[in-house]
Amino acid sequence: MIMQAISYIDLFGILDKDPFGNYLILKRLVIFFAGWPTFWRIAVANKLKIEGAQHLSKLPNTNVFFISNHQTYFADVITFYHIFSASKWGFKNKIYPIYLFSPRARTFYVAAKETMQKGIIPKLFSLAGAILVERSWRAQGQNVAREVDNSAGDNISEALKFGWVISFPQGTTSPYAPVRKGTAHIIKTNNPIVVPVVIDGFRRAFNKTGLSYKKRNTTLHVRFKEPVYFNENQPLEEIVDIVTKIIGQNIPENIAEWRTDESS
Repeated sequence: MIMQAISYIDLFGILDKDPFGNYLILKRLVIFFAGWPTFWRIAVANKLKIEGAQHLSKLPNTNVFFISNHQTYFADVITFYHIFSASKWGFKNKIYPIYLFSPRARTFYVAAKETMQKGIIPKLFSLAGAILVERSWRAQGQNVAREVDNSAGDNISEALKFGWVISFPQGTTSPYAPVRKGTAHIIKTNNPIVVPVVIDGFRRAFNKTGLSYKKRNTTLHVRFKEPVYFNENQPLEEIVDIVTKIIGQNIPENIAEWRTDESS
């Protein structure tokens, strides 16, 4: 009752909520407190190299869909949050943590429900804007077959109307896994501006969760490509094929050589 009364005189948007009823001020606080130690991990203990961040300043505030390859559970998306907040402050291909005092809060990311419910830290990170998806093909590290979570697409659509959404179309950290058709459905349904992102180095620097180091002083590459505009009449299979290529996940001819390099 008190919060409702205050909301009527809230001139500065302190009590603004996202489409899922979460207060943006809470999201900003989560990003602020999680931002300082994670900044150290990605930009001090390791070296962050950003390319193409100039594209971010030209984007609208809503209906932008970032699609990226995936290397760790958390370090990838945390890095995106840092870069997006830095862009809000006018920084291009560098990050300086003063942006944590007013980070970008209208950002969401798609994550597996089972991953985000394992422990306190994942649950805390969920407050920063996780859109939880129950994967129909994978559970507890095993291949499964269950009904598709149709609510996920609706939630992503709502998030796109409100801000930016980060998605990892393969739904796994395994390289060169197939892109899921759900991504193509989202693109056809919402007709968003699609920004491809290609990342590298995270798998070498961190463990699978992205919360522990494997090798410090590693260069972490994040490259934002020019926005892509899909035709709403394009077939799903064609969109899947394009997405696979623009995030660099079409299987290379030298796959055996690549696997040797990755394991070394």
